[in-house]
Amino acid sequence: MFKTITQIKKYSFFCFLSIISACGCWAQDNKTIPDIEKIYLHTDNSRYFVGDDLYYKAYNVRANNNLLFDNSNILYVELISPDAKIIARNKTNLEMGLGNGDFQLSDSLGVKPGVYQLRAYTNWNRNFGEDFVFKKNIEIIDVFESHSKTNKTQNGISDIKTTEISKQNNFKIDFFPEGGSLLLNVTSVVGFKAVDSKGYPINVTGEIFDSDNELVTSFSSTHDGMGKFQIIPIEGKNYYAKTKFPDTPDLRTELPGISKSGYSLNYKVVRGKSIIAILTNEQTLLQNPNAALTVVCSAKGVAYFESLQTVTQTVMSFELPKEITPEGISQITLYDSNLKPLSERLIYIEKEQDLEVQLSTDKVSYQPNEKATVNVISKSKTGIAKSASFSLSVTDMNGVTEEKDFGTTISSYFLMESDIRGKVYNPGYYFDTANLKRLDHLENLLLTQGWRDFVWKTTPGSNDNIKYMAEKGFTIAGRVKQLFGDKAKVNNRIGMVLMNKKHMNSFKTYTDSIGSFKFENIMFSGKTKMSLYSRNEKGKYSGEIIVNPIEQPPLAVFFKNETINRNESTTLIVENVFKKYTSFGVKPENMLAEVSIAGKKKPRSISHFGIPDASYVADKDMSLFTNIYELIEQKIAGVVSFEDSVRFVRYEAAPLFVINGMAAFKEEVDAIYLGDIERIDAIKGSQAKLYFGDESSNGIIAIYTNPNAGNRSKNEYFHSIQQEVDGFYMARVFYSPDPEKISSEDNKLAVRNTLYWNPYVHPDKAGNANVNYYNTKVETKIRVALEGITGSGIPVVKNAYYIIKK
Repeated sequence: MFKTITQIKKYSFFCFLSIISACGCWAQDNKTIPDIEKIYLHTDNSRYFVGDDLYYKAYNVRANNNLLFDNSNILYVELISPDAKIIARNKTNLEMGLGNGDFQLSDSLGVKPGVYQLRAYTNWNRNFGEDFVFKKNIEIIDVFESHSKTNKTQNGISDIKTTEISKQNNFKIDFFPEGGSLLLNVTSVVGFKAVDSKGYPINVTGEIFDSDNELVTSFSSTHDGMGKFQIIPIEGKNYYAKTKFPDTPDLRTELPGISKSGYSLNYKVVRGKSIIAILTNEQTLLQNPNAALTVVCSAKGVAYFESLQTVTQTVMSFELPKEITPEGISQITLYDSNLKPLSERLIYIEKEQDLEVQLSTDKVSYQPNEKATVNVISKSKTGIAKSASFSLSVTDMNGVTEEKDFGTTISSYFLMESDIRGKVYNPGYYFDTANLKRLDHLENLLLTQGWRDFVWKTTPGSNDNIKYMAEKGFTIAGRVKQLFGDKAKVNNRIGMVLMNKKHMNSFKTYTDSIGSFKFENIMFSGKTKMSLYSRNEKGKYSGEIIVNPIEQPPLAVFFKNETINRNESTTLIVENVFKKYTSFGVKPENMLAEVSIAGKKKPRSISHFGIPDASYVADKDMSLFTNIYELIEQKIAGVVSFEDSVRFVRYEAAPLFVINGMAAFKEEVDAIYLGDIERIDAIKGSQAKLYFGDESSNGIIAIYTNPNAGNRSKNEYFHSIQQEVDGFYMARVFYSPDPEKISSEDNKLAVRNTLYWNPYVHPDKAGNANVNYYNTKVETKIRVALEGITGSGIPVVKNAYYIIKK
């Protein structure tokens, strides 16, 4: 498909897009806010097997308010192998901030078992650094190989756990004072985080001692190796921790140093109110009486609250108005009178949204192969429809009974993960509303992982000094110079033809004063033939064309090789998938890449221009002619000789010659070997102009050569370029077939791990949506996962479960 950006198709959910535009007006008018994009990919599954397909839905939002952002139209989605190689790259078409695509995790792609990284970014993202590039690690397992390895051990899962523990001899614990520093004689909150040698969290207990080896306090982690304790540093003493790790001697760790003067921040929620406290000591008050300090609360690069405080006592508290701050991560910073930052603290603001999204199935139990219906309702708490764009995944849980999946979701990513650096273990845990302790544990996370290490600290405050432009479409550009030398060819006419199996279009422009040309915002999909030519002001082919790279080069890869975490859950899943495959006849060879079998019927070349006015199919008479123009003049009615070419009767100039669908130059036509010709079509009148505009105003002679013609008709000339280019990836539609139509040989499809995937579930004007699909023939537990975002920028995550049982 070829089109400029102004010709992009309209979405069926027009009301949804209207709300996005209305909600985005304020941000667009505020020039102090950088137009930063955040990308999130919802995938159909979190774990894959060699031979599976990986499907994704892309969400591109404005970073400061999570509204879908119609800024970039090209999203680069890459699959990175365990050895840090980009093995597949899709250019996904974003329309109004949404797009979708897929990867075939096949042997032909070079997919082997291991941990891969899914990476997504736009050209615009490059301006704001690595932190605004979406990354997600996925495990790809060879179920047959993994099962074989497991069976070689005598104790199965136990052997795996024993092997891991024997290697975990390098534990680590770090301590993080709230606000940045420990202050002398000031009650300080200290967060801590403990991990094993692989970086996984590990729960610990320990004690704090002073430099006289006197016990000061004890501590224990409350979730994922994290926790906190209080301490009042005393003058003349230092402090250390003794931490107890499993099967290893206690680890001694020194606490951070103590500042004799200064300021710190404390944050806590008291009876639903957010309280900020400025902490200091008497020595600081004496040194800086009535110090004027400013507290600023900002979120996603925007300052929402500012308070000037005159510090006259060691503890000064005030309330942070939650109604003016957005939901998600915020940064509190304390500045002195010279705007020097003195203390920082990350906090999380949770808000009750006027939104009720419901996800349900028409049954809680289904027969194998039975049709299922999923219902989605998106409304306010008072029943008013709420527009949204959702993606829906239905997957086989493969023996796992736990209904909690704490991986990355659209909520955890947009509201938390994308605003702090480093990997968050089980991020979805902090957004499980059924967990009453999640916000307390999130506080511990922000005390440790978010300690003075905030993504937005180094983000530019405006769109100044932008180096990489937002891509609205593909840009095909270059320059034309003299054949000998480097002098620019000015005002040359540049023609371009793009054609693939479904579409064809032509474009034209002229070179500027330095010989440059550019075709901007061109939209096309799939593998496409591109033909460029240059003519001077007299219409003669002229100059040498030099084309710039069409595709942006990939970002550098910084992916550290990881091993698959073979815990009890992974081992259980592998065992159940192996049983499922063997029970239903899925063999290792079924997991390989698809192989197409060539038939014996000779393919006929495709006509690109409809029904021709005249046509010639190669016959034995062709050997009687010495060149192609004689052949055309004698075999195509209404054609006469013209100079060193031919023309149609009633036309004054030669027609446009097209070889196998590509506009060609005379030199290419001259070089055609007559024995390679399969068919010649003649197209005249308005039908001809329909395809190439003015270029074909004198008609078209379409020449089709045999598939085995070789390269004789593909000569290249300096004034023209012909090459194959890749446009937008043409996403495949997920196939969820009627079981009665599944071939008995296609057992893998009948027991697929992803039962259904739909990247575009859009509620209607009443706030309702429903989808239908068929279950597999496996008795199992099924997870239905819905993710998406509303027209007002609220991320949504919902899950439902049911069973398949006879």
